[in-house]
This record gives sequence, C-alpha cells and structure tokens, in this order.
Amino acid sequence: MAFVFVGLGCCLSQSGAVVIESLNLKAHAAAPSRHTLAYPATNPPQQIVLRDGALTVYRRSRSQRYQCRFRLASGAWHRQTTGASSIETAIARACDIYDEARYRTRLGLAHRTHLFAHIAQLTLAELRAQVDAAEGRTAYSTYITCIDKYFIPYFGDRYLEQLEHRDIQAFELWRDRQMARKPKTSTLNNFTVAWNRVVATAVKHGYISERVPVPKLSNRGLKGTSRPAFDAGEIEQLLAYMETWKDKAVKAVEGEIRYLLVDYVQMLLYTGMRHGTEAMGICWRHLEWHTDKGTRYLRVWVDGKTGGRWLIARHEAVAVLKRLHLRQADIQHMEFEDLFQQRLSQKLFRIHNGYQPVSLNGTFRRLLRDAGLLVDGAGKTRTLYSLRHTYATQALLANRTDIHTLARQMGNSAAMIERHYSKLTATMAADRLA
Repeated sequence: MAFVFVGLGCCLSQSGAVVIESLNLKAHAAAPSRHTLAYPATNPPQQIVLRDGALTVYRRSRSQRYQCRFRLASGAWHRQTTGASSIETAIARACDIYDEARYRTRLGLAHRTHLFAHIAQLTLAELRAQVDAAEGRTAYSTYITCIDKYFIPYFGDRYLEQLEHRDIQAFELWRDRQMARKPKTSTLNNFTVAWNRVVATAVKHGYISERVPVPKLSNRGLKGTSRPAFDAGEIEQLLAYMETWKDKAVKAVEGEIRYLLVDYVQMLLYTGMRHGTEAMGICWRHLEWHTDKGTRYLRVWVDGKTGGRWLIARHEAVAVLKRLHLRQADIQHMEFEDLFQQRLSQKLFRIHNGYQPVSLNGTFRRLLRDAGLLVDGAGKTRTLYSLRHTYATQALLANRTDIHTLARQMGNSAAMIERHYSKLTATMAADRLA
C-alpha cells in the first residue's frame, strides 16, 4: 500500500520507514493546508525520518502517541514524546522539539529544561546520602535546611538558567523577612555554599553549562559578635550547683538526663570540643591513652564541622568517663581499662539503656536559669557553645596556651583564634609589654 505525501519530497526506505527529505517547519506549522500529509487512516506510518536522518518520529506498537528521537552536535541521541497521536501534529511538534534543543545547545544549556525544584531535590539527595554515610561535614545539615526551607519554596517553579540578579535580590529580601532578622556573615556563607551546591548539581547532570552566568548570592551580613563565656568564678559556681541540682529531679528519666548533662558539661569544659554532632558522635572506641615522657594523657577523636582530629583532654575528664561507664548497663560489668582495648562502638553520651538524647540544649538552659547564670553581665544569653568559648578563654589566659596549639585542639585556624581572641592575646603579653 502506497503512502501519499502532498507538498513533501519523500521516499520509502528499505526498512519501510518513510523518509522525508525536506520540511520547512515554520511553513508546515503556520500553514498546514499547504503541506498536507495523507495516509490511509487504518494504517498510519510507524516511523518517519526527518532532517537528513538527525530526527526520527516513530510510534511504538503498543502506543497511540508518537515519540521522537534526535541527534545533537555532540553525537548523542535523545528521546522525547511528542504527545500527539496524529502523524501531522507529531511531525510539527518533533521539529519544534528538535529546533529548541539545538538552540539550547548553542547557548550551553541542556536540551530539556528542568525546574529549580527538580535540581534542588537531586542536591538534597546527595547531601543526605553523605550525611547518612558519615561522609559529609556537620555543616551539610545546615545546607539542607537552606535548600529545603528557603530555596525550594521561593525558586521551586522557576528555571535556574532564567534567574537574574534582581531575582536574587528579591529572594534575599524575602529570606530576611522569613528569618525576622538581618543574618550574620557566617549565616550568609552557609546560604552561598548551599546555592553553589545546587548550581554544581545542575552542571554535573548537564542541565546547564559552566558557561551559563548564574547569579550569585551575597554573603555580606552583620559582623559576628563574640559569644558569652563564663569567668573562673562562674565556672566554680556552676560546677558546685550541678552537684546538688542533678539529684533534685522529679522523674527517674529526668534524673538520668541531669546526670548525663553534668558529665556532658564537664567534658566540654575539659576538651573545648564543639557541642552537638562533634561531642554526641563520640564512641568509646574514639578514646585512647597517649603517653609522653612518662605521663599518660587521654586522647579523644572527634569528627565534626572541620573534619576529624585528635584532641587532648584535661586530666579531670577521666573521672567523667568513669562515671559514664558505671551508669551504662551494657558495659558497666567491664573493667574501665578494658574499654580502651575493646574499641566499643557504643556512644559515649547516653543513659543506662543506651538511649542518646537528640539534644541537651533545653536541659542546659533550665540548669543555667536555676543557677542564675543564664545571662552574662552584658545581657547576652549563654548556651552550650559558651562552654567552648570558656575553654578557649581559660586556655589562653590561665594556661598560657599558644594560639597555634589551641587552634589544632579546637579545630579552628590560627587566624580565627587570633581574630576572635585578639584582646585576650594582648592581655597575655601584658607582662612583656608593661
């Protein structure tokens, strides 16, 4: 049975596919009456080759709608549905798809557009996989929040390559209203890194080219202020108060949490580690003895915001470990010294049944409130991070620790220690300057 194509040069290939030698897309789309494609209604063609073999319109045996596949300059083939069951409409749509794909390729864009939400979800999946596999930094959770809570709600139905600088400015105003405050530079740095992760995902998957100028977020915010710390007298007051406070719980579980918090607070004061992921991630296998010149020291491996590192705890930390050991049902039968040899995977900070609280922030806040130490003399509210700041202050002033040693211990750069504690370092040198 012969097919008749009116207004088109065509022939029948050996495979039975109809090959159209030339087709003016605009003329075909604008004036279909001049280029009418006729075929028997009961037996339409299953495949038509267009554009010198670079574009093919075809229909699968079990489908009523035509698909198209085409080859771009890279030599790669791409497939897409035309959404049409009529061969005339399918040809017109296939040519539109092909022309748009070639145009986007010349601009350095992917042949198909993808909404921002799609790219953001791919980025979130990668970040969460790294967090779950313990391969990502602690900051990855912050990046996830930036993308999930701010980027997707605002940019979700937009296209990344179409965003302009004014769109970014409008987003930043919206974000600041959502946060109900002007963010600090450190917060904006997290947003910037999260944004760059989304763009990098788009490039990696071929959705945009590196040549596409995607606008950047601003990281100019409020200058960070020093966190409130405890002075030596306040630390003595806090430690003494905790000894009686821990036994005043009404419920048994509350009592266990209070005992755990006491040990947690002291360990932060004796090591300077970051609270949260860094401290809560410590297992018994992360502890070991280190002997130097006949003196034995407790060495702790922590992994958090800036990666993994070994730190040396003050000698008082050993008493904290012994109390934790005796309260944990699954290991209390073991000798304390054996814990360091067994390399146990159990978490360090947990109650007797092995449960580790998600956070101790609320309990610590109530402790400080009850002790009258929640707010410092300048009216700043203290948090668990204040213990780390206290450790650094005491190390510089009381222990005369040099900046580079302290930086390695705390997982910061020497420049950051110098920037945040420059007033203290000048005080340390007072006896040499006066």
